[in-house]
Amino acid sequence: MADGLNDQRTARVADLLSDFRTLQYWIAAAPTEPEDQEDYYTEGWAALRQCNIDGQHILNCAAETRVPRVRGGQEEQDKAELQQVMLDAYSRRHEGQKIYLRQAAAQRWVGYRDQILQGQRPQSSHTEQLAECDTYLRSELAAITDDSIYSDLRSSDYQLGRWTLEDPSLREVQRWVRARR
Repeated sequence: MADGLNDQRTARVADLLSDFRTLQYWIAAAPTEPEDQEDYYTEGWAALRQCNIDGQHILNCAAETRVPRVRGGQEEQDKAELQQVMLDAYSRRHEGQKIYLRQAAAQRWVGYRDQILQGQRPQSSHTEQLAECDTYLRSELAAITDDSIYSDLRSSDYQLGRWTLEDPSLREVQRWVRARR
């Protein structure tokens, strides 16, 4: 039996895809190569390169196109297809947000490192401050969890007045991501 919510589902998918497109733009625009190649293997630059790779992967991984046939006519079939596309778009946005946050932490690390070095190459006098900078990056990256991202995105959607009645659960999102690794 048709529930009359396909227009809301369609609008929700459009919102999710728009959010994902914006995230992809920012992910693709971030630097991946340091000016000084001696910094190439430092933690922050390695994290930035990994974010770029992860961003390409989430963009390029195939969508699930198999939707089981359902009973109830074309509107019910459309509903099933929209729900499948919504899971895909929601999961891509979730993963894109995670990448974006990791990237932002790494870019802050680059800025902190530049402040410490003030245009110089690392020297023994910088060792302690650079170690603190690395430790701070690791703690920031560790704080970027699926739970916090899911909660933040739900809160943002709610504040924007978006229709969230059929949003996938965090477990469904995590399952979708795992299936594409």
